[in-house]
Amino acid sequence: MTTPELGLPMAVPAPGLPATVRIHEVGARDGLQNEKATVPTEVKAEFIRRLAEAGLSTVEATSFVHPKWVPQLADAEQLFPLVRDLSDLSGTALPVLVPNERGLDRALALGATRIAVFASATESFAKANLNRTVDEALAMFEPVVDRAKAQRAHVRGYLSMCFGDPWEGPVPVTQVVRVCRALVDMGCDELSLGDTIGVATPGHVQALLAALGEAGVPAAALGVHFHDTYGQALANTLAALQHGVTTVDASAGGLGGCPYAKSATGNLATEDLVWMLRGLGIDTGVDLDRLIATSVWMADRLGRPSPSRTVRALSHKE
Repeated sequence: MTTPELGLPMAVPAPGLPATVRIHEVGARDGLQNEKATVPTEVKAEFIRRLAEAGLSTVEATSFVHPKWVPQLADAEQLFPLVRDLSDLSGTALPVLVPNERGLDRALALGATRIAVFASATESFAKANLNRTVDEALAMFEPVVDRAKAQRAHVRGYLSMCFGDPWEGPVPVTQVVRVCRALVDMGCDELSLGDTIGVATPGHVQALLAALGEAGVPAAALGVHFHDTYGQALANTLAALQHGVTTVDASAGGLGGCPYAKSATGNLATEDLVWMLRGLGIDTGVDLDRLIATSVWMADRLGRPSPSRTVRALSHKE
């Protein structure tokens, strides 16, 4: 137990938790893709740089999706070269989302070395998001993953609707495990389990992780991506950590949602996650003060306050 600094929680480690956690920061991509007003490319680049300077080792930069579907990310070709040097300057990983082979071509042409594909655990969301069945989407991703691996790129597989779907309701664990196993067999280095509409609870999280372990998908290959619709994101994260997961997705300032799931609210705020992990004595490498300053800076540019409770609490201290 250590004495807290002013404005920081007392560190009281709990048994059975990892010593370190890697935060996969998604604010610049997932966080900004839903903004109604266009965020200038230069502001996005500055946001990414500030996040890296705050100590976040992985900052998802953008998505090479067709501008028709996600207009906010139409500047991927302009943005990525503005931040690409962060990989050399600070070792910051800059993953980018690619929806298909055309997106992969665009990303590889700019020197991207970490890519992600975005699959669904449910038929309804696969149809809404990709206009394909689950199996048709997996077939589309297979050559993307093959070619990315041939270029020695790291491949992350996002899996949405792992716990509940707005059209189908609760999602059976076996259904999620089947798609996860397919993504691993395809060659994905890492999977991110998405609670897209925020309906997961800790027992459900641990049941899914246990089932994945039994299917040969270890916690070391998994990240978790929780939305805070019902205020469960931190509780679900703790449940995942107790099960051995050491990668957690979060969004600076709590930005983001999902353009194809109207009931999806903001992502887990990175600051709230860092506060909890600090209190548990878990190292993230993140400078909380710099991260909060970055989220306040971005909130000013978006014209509204940050939804992060930690940002609100600490940015208003005298």
